[in-house]
Amino acid sequence: MPRKVTKSLQRELKPDRKYQSVLVQRLINKTMLDGKKLLAERAVYDALEQAAKKLGSEDPLAVFERALKNVAPNFEVKSRRVGGANYQIPFPVQGHRQLHYAFTWLVQAARARKGMPYSQRLALEIIDAHNEAGSAYKKKEDTHKMAEANRAFAHFART
Repeated sequence: MPRKVTKSLQRELKPDRKYQSVLVQRLINKTMLDGKKLLAERAVYDALEQAAKKLGSEDPLAVFERALKNVAPNFEVKSRRVGGANYQIPFPVQGHRQLHYAFTWLVQAARARKGMPYSQRLALEIIDAHNEAGSAYKKKEDTHKMAEANRAFAHFART
């Protein structure tokens, strides 16, 4: 089995029921715990509607896509051992991986909030990501800062 996920190993996801969007389906899958897909689906749909309503938008899908775009990282750092020292080497993030990070950070940030139902937490995190604020956006900014700080080690990257 190859180390990198090749095109042949990627599964085709069917779009979700309500918005016919593969991105929403991926968020549902990331949100799902213990195989309870219906519960996750309900929470995600509620969150998208709440976020759109609070932002005064007609289209929840547009709000969500904008939030995803704001959270998806362009660079990441990978640790590489060179001559007895470990260096954090910046690499550009490939397309599918950008979305993976964005979904993961959104769900983690929503789960980290406390004191309200999950759908409300996710809605607030989507709103924050849409407005370039919040934990998930901060995670992206921290990743970019780390890559920028270690730009001097970029020549260690193998192509």
